Amino acid sequence: MALFGRTRSEGISKLNGPALLVLTSLAAGPKHGHALLKDIETFAGDRLGAGTLYGAIARLEERGLIAALPEDDRRRPYEMTPAGAALYRQVIAEMNRIVDVGTARLAFLPPAGGAPPGGGGGGIGSR
Repeated sequence: MALFGRTRSEGISKLNGPALLVLTSLAAGPKHGHALLKDIETFAGDRLGAGTLYGAIARLEERGLIAALPEDDRRRPYEMTPAGAALYRQVIAEMNRIVDVGTARLAFLPPAGGAPPGGGGGGIGSR
């Protein structure tokens, strides 16, 4: 089953970037919002805004992929559900296949800063 182009009626749609980042963070264990933001910034180098984070959390929770745990000192931790873990495994496996193909295809590209394949510029206006 392909990752891209799924429909919501199949129960699985493309995970957008923030949702995938949240699931990746929760794969290491339950976290509350601030801990998610810090973890995501650490492993992805990407700083999500609070609105982006809580929008992703709401969508993931609505789809049954994560669940809120009881409040802990006014913080609401979240954990990945079994359905979320299954989807996460599937998405990561499919992404790994894409990375494998992409890595193999790097061999067809010229070295960084080098001439395009076939030599010569060959660009617009070259004769």
